[in-house]
Amino acid sequence: MTHSFRSTAGGLLATSAAGLLAATPLPAAAAPAHSTAHTSIETLYRTATVEGRKVFYREAGDPAAPTIVLLHGFPTSSHMYRDLIPALADKFHVIAPDYIGFGQSDAPSHTAFTYSFDNLTGHVDGLLDQLHLTSYILYMQDYGGPIGFRLFAAHPDRVKGFVIQNTNAYLEGVGDLPKQIFLPLWNKRDAATETAARSFLKAETTQFQYTVGAKNPEAISPDNWVHDQALLDRPGTDAYQLDLLENYKTNVALYDSWHAAFRKYQPKTLIVWGKADPFFIPAGAEAFKTDLPNANLVWLDAGHFVLDENTPRVAQEIKATFAAK
Repeated sequence: MTHSFRSTAGGLLATSAAGLLAATPLPAAAAPAHSTAHTSIETLYRTATVEGRKVFYREAGDPAAPTIVLLHGFPTSSHMYRDLIPALADKFHVIAPDYIGFGQSDAPSHTAFTYSFDNLTGHVDGLLDQLHLTSYILYMQDYGGPIGFRLFAAHPDRVKGFVIQNTNAYLEGVGDLPKQIFLPLWNKRDAATETAARSFLKAETTQFQYTVGAKNPEAISPDNWVHDQALLDRPGTDAYQLDLLENYKTNVALYDSWHAAFRKYQPKTLIVWGKADPFFIPAGAEAFKTDLPNANLVWLDAGHFVLDENTPRVAQEIKATFAAK
């Protein structure tokens, strides 16, 4: 990678987010999880201890049904799946964990825990082992991709399929917006590149991630970004989130090995992609078909986060692809 995408202190992101959106006031504490009262299938809120740390997860559905593991993105948590979980639970056993440092899981300081994608994956893997899950489908969004693809590389026999939603495994899929922030940070982490990266932690950027590309912005619940920002604003969170933004370069280094695994094992794959995402652009969705030629690619009129407007469609596509007939 070169400096061809370097720009001044996150200029494009700051201009786009600040120009389109006003900062959102933040509550003192995270908002409560979304109610599932509209369905007769309960979502349970559980914890497990993995390597001495609390890992929170949501669970629904019959454990005898096929398992689907929902892996969330940045800067959110399993909260992003609060509507999809009951929509799938009539056909699947659904597990949605929070990574260490996210949601309701433990969030040790960055001096007490090494925040890396390897370590986040290790705790998800440990949770799945504790739950005795040896066969599952992976739904991956944003950060969920590098975590899920690590799980797949380690346990290709366990992964029965992919649902890929605006997450990346190909350089073609990285938009100019993140390139201007990440490439300088990966090349040299210093005060200037950290300042630019901190734009990803601001309230207006969190809101922008949810509303950009939405077909109807008024259909996007503000609970999304208020909840996420309350967690981002906890003391010490910025330090380990910067560590993860820098560590993202380790994912890029694994792309070739993931591609080889895709070609070798050919997991059944459904791609549901918000086509107006400026972070992970449509070329990234199309690139998966290079190594997974049988993947079904479904375009959605959405941006980076698609579920507020598209949960019924996404659930329908997942059931059509993976549910027992």
